[in-house]
Amino acid sequence: MPHQTVVFALYPDVTQLDFTGPLEVLSRLPDTSCVVASTEGGVLQGSGGLAFADVRRLSDVDNCTVLCVPGGYGCIAAMEDERYLSSLRALAKTARYVTSVCTGSLLLGAAGLLRGRRAACHWAWRDLLAAFGAIPDPSRVVRDGSTITGGGVTAGIDLALTLMAEIAGADYAQGVQLTLEYAPSPPFSCGRPEDARPEILLNVQTRLNAIRAQRDAAVSRAASRLATISTL
Repeated sequence: MPHQTVVFALYPDVTQLDFTGPLEVLSRLPDTSCVVASTEGGVLQGSGGLAFADVRRLSDVDNCTVLCVPGGYGCIAAMEDERYLSSLRALAKTARYVTSVCTGSLLLGAAGLLRGRRAACHWAWRDLLAAFGAIPDPSRVVRDGSTITGGGVTAGIDLALTLMAEIAGADYAQGVQLTLEYAPSPPFSCGRPEDARPEILLNVQTRLNAIRAQRDAAVSRAASRLATISTL
């Protein structure tokens, strides 16, 4: 197996589990390097008060085997960062697999990488994918050709194991899953909106709706810019 590079394209206020979960899995691939990079590089402030040091600049990364774009509240600003989106487009051209977790698929969409493709996203924002010409899919992990996208946050581990099976075989991926003791048994059956009690769902929707207008507007602007780029 040739050496492989997995690039996690980060941005400020990224949800750390969106990429640290997949990184923990994919770093166990044979002869594989995992690179975390952002537009500015250096120290990057993630969600939950965590900061990440020694982050590389995306412009210094020439190619990759796997491109992974995580989600997070910072995706609103990242959607407006043309340098970031340009880096995604450049790396996607070199990648064997283009992947995302949670609202990272909105960033793939804003970069023009999901047109006509089925894609997953966090359930609360999945409908926004259509603005970028993508086909929203409620599955936890969605594969459309060389593009593999995951649902919200914890789906990143499922996505990584799916990708690992593709690269190194199902037996190898199952060995890693066993090593990590990845055997989800949540205390509540409410991890998807269709499983949650109506009052729980309403409470979460109300909280998320506080940023709905801002995120909708960012998607609209990004989609408009993408349409302009597409006609040049």
